[in-house]
Amino acid sequence: MSKLAVVAIGGNSLIRDSAHQTVEDQNDAICETIRHVAGIIEQGYEVIITHGNGPQVGFILRRSEIAAELAGMHHVPLVICVADTQGAIGYQIQQAMDNEFRIRGLKKSAVTVVTQVVVAVDDPAFEKPGKPIGSFYDKERAEAFQKENPGWVMVNDAGRGYRRVVPSPLPQEIVEKEVIRKLVGNGYCVVAVGGGGIPVARQPDGTLMGVDAVIDKDFASSLLASEVGADMLIISTSVPRVCLNYGRPDEKALDKVTVAELKQYVSENHFAPGSMLPKIQAVINFLENGGKRAIILNPDSLEEAIAGKTGTHIYP
Repeated sequence: MSKLAVVAIGGNSLIRDSAHQTVEDQNDAICETIRHVAGIIEQGYEVIITHGNGPQVGFILRRSEIAAELAGMHHVPLVICVADTQGAIGYQIQQAMDNEFRIRGLKKSAVTVVTQVVVAVDDPAFEKPGKPIGSFYDKERAEAFQKENPGWVMVNDAGRGYRRVVPSPLPQEIVEKEVIRKLVGNGYCVVAVGGGGIPVARQPDGTLMGVDAVIDKDFASSLLASEVGADMLIISTSVPRVCLNYGRPDEKALDKVTVAELKQYVSENHFAPGSMLPKIQAVINFLENGGKRAIILNPDSLEEAIAGKTGTHIYP
């Protein structure tokens, strides 16, 4: 088999800005990114595409809230929102890939795997939910939501209003990893672990049950890459390279770096916890579990980064 790369596309990169939030806008952004992914495939790589879903889950939750307020409809559970976005975004990516294959004359097909990811029921994240999702509310509305939904946790988010926070446990196992491995082995371009995967907990009898949580997309992508034996993990973000002292006059872009050097930079607090740090940690996990190479970049740089011309390249 050709070299295998897992390419993680951020959910925010599918929503360009506040003026481009429709389904059609999202499809345009996906098609643009997919052209670069197809360029990697033309260079000889098999590819698994993963994606985020943060804004999209927020939209579904808000629609659910409005429907409940105006028509007495039931709220959509968070775990179902994650599954919904896997299907919708996966469909758009899958169609864009197949169209691009046809345009380029490549005899390949894409397929989306609705992916479950096992989390530990005793993960500390369940005791201290900390991942904000959905819309902002004033205190009165937040208290009403809390009363209507005793299991929800509403917090003041940096003075911008009240939001629901949910657990973000670490991924432990990709349930469909063997299916994904076989599809890739048969030449398919696979879309998987959308939104970090659907969080599920394994019951004492071995059965699975969905849980209301969100899994970090980059951690799930790293785990998937390790479990299917990928050669490379590529994480796209909003910047072309990882930087030290980001946003300061002495900002320094990183071209090539080792895991040991990256760990040193982490200890020096160079990376923001809610932004670059999870991507860095995901890359470290992948390389310490047998991965050969990782790249952090922006989506438009995919083809040039594979050729070593841009991006931050990380090695064991």
